Amino acid sequence: MAGTGVFSPGRAKIEARTLRRDRWWLEPAITFTVFTAFIIYSTIRAFWDVNIYSAEDHLLSPFYSPCLTNDCPEGASHLGTPVGDWFPLSPALLILILPLGFRMTCYYYRKAYYRAFWLSPPACAVAEPHTKYTGETRFPLIFQNAHRWFFWLSLPLPILIGYDGIDAIYADGEWKFGLGALVLLVAAVTLLAYSLSCHSCRHIMGGRLNHFSKHPIRYWGWTQVTKLNGKHMQLAWISLIAVWFADFYVLMVAADVFGDPHIG
Repeated sequence: MAGTGVFSPGRAKIEARTLRRDRWWLEPAITFTVFTAFIIYSTIRAFWDVNIYSAEDHLLSPFYSPCLTNDCPEGASHLGTPVGDWFPLSPALLILILPLGFRMTCYYYRKAYYRAFWLSPPACAVAEPHTKYTGETRFPLIFQNAHRWFFWLSLPLPILIGYDGIDAIYADGEWKFGLGALVLLVAAVTLLAYSLSCHSCRHIMGGRLNHFSKHPIRYWGWTQVTKLNGKHMQLAWISLIAVWFADFYVLMVAADVFGDPHIG
């Protein structure tokens, strides 16, 4: 069977995998390392549902926000516990499925993990080891088309995390400006910026418009989202690290490894 892509008969027969002399492998290697570390950490935290909330400091892990089951610590359920007892696993699994789906189907992340994990291709002008290419037209990659739906479903999450940060500042009717609240607010802002910089959001704001002049509000929104869209890759990494660190910070404070420094 004749090969396709870089292995097709019409392509030049070059023995070297690539003629590039730079360290093209460095970016996919870093991506693979960071993604793998985050996957391991988040999986452990999703099932190890202890030290997810510091009642004294009103700090809730972003992995568990909003906490919707009866297994949530007292004071951690700002939206109540509508799920009750019917979900037997960790309450984080009800939440993490949304940002996971959003990031896994994200246009930038597709490029990142296709290159880092599947070597498809590992870098520009570097031949991939696969002999067949079907794109995203077949199972399971056809589910990448659900990206726009995950955008809507995950959009409230950074807003809720921002509420958690504000709740930590104004706790029990008193103002208390703590580092933990700042950590949560940074995670919320970066997550919101990442969501709004999404290509689907840009299409929602200005897609299918033939005349921007007839839609000045949507045009203004489209221009703002376009500015963010140019930083989509950077915001993807920054938001990932920010929410990762926020969960780790809450874990350390809730476990009394160190206290949350604050003013007030």
